[in-house]
Amino acid sequence: MLIGPLGAERLRAGPWKAVAVTLLLSVFMFPLLRTFGLRAFSMASETYTSGTHSVAFVTCPNDTVAKDLARAIVEKKLGACVNIVPAITSVYEWQGKIEEDSEVLLMIKTRSSKVPALAEYVRSNHPYEVAEVISLPIEQGNPPYLKWIGDAVPE
Repeated sequence: MLIGPLGAERLRAGPWKAVAVTLLLSVFMFPLLRTFGLRAFSMASETYTSGTHSVAFVTCPNDTVAKDLARAIVEKKLGACVNIVPAITSVYEWQGKIEEDSEVLLMIKTRSSKVPALAEYVRSNHPYEVAEVISLPIEQGNPPYLKWIGDAVPE
């Protein structure tokens, strides 16, 4: 317990000190809290119906085929974005033999309604006799990104 004039002075300075510290923290924390609040509001205010968008996977024999397909898919608005994943190894059975090949993987973000047209485009322009085109629905994600996919790939 504080006793005497020094203790009384500390008690009077205490509330002012607390106010000053609170004001300083508020000034410095405001930009951070504002950014966090805007992001949280953006994510909470956007709605997304699960499965509206999909990620499709296509394997390619090399980088040239992958880049040509990726560019055409985006230009034709069959996908919003295509990631090219290099140097994967695929092990599979083909015509009764176990095969192992180096391939390149395309990850294509698109609308689920566009997957049939995407598959048809790949089948028509892919060098493989049987091209891999598989898709998985996107259950959830960053709402602004999902909105961007929808904007980039019209119905």
